[in-house]
Amino acid sequence: MKEPSGPPQHNDPEDRQSRTYEGWISVYECSTDFEADLVRDRLDEAGVAAVVLTQRDHSFNLNVGDMAPVHVMVRPGDERAARDIVNQAPLSDEELEAAAMSADVMAPDAHDPSAEARLDSGIEEISLDVPDDDEA
Repeated sequence: MKEPSGPPQHNDPEDRQSRTYEGWISVYECSTDFEADLVRDRLDEAGVAAVVLTQRDHSFNLNVGDMAPVHVMVRPGDERAARDIVNQAPLSDEELEAAAMSADVMAPDAHDPSAEARLDSGIEEISLDVPDDDEA
């Protein structure tokens, strides 16, 4: 069984509907959360909001084939830009090594915890505070 990895190959209306969830569209499909997180981060760096929708059964740790799809989802208005980014040629090993070697290991985190939670959830604002008793 071929492991899915990359942009979905079919674009017929039925297949497109199956790749849409709550108004978000899948622009990348793979079988591991890690790979999807890398693609989501790449889209985020380019200014395209994206979320990861995993359908993996983590209790059985399946990560191959149609039983374990993980999707990177974007809003319909960002689909074209996201596809252009996803379809770019990957960096070569030399480019990746050069970037890793030039990285500042003492650099602060790219996002504070609140911003990181928003990236992971796909919503614009999230509160990590405990609600007051009178707010309930």
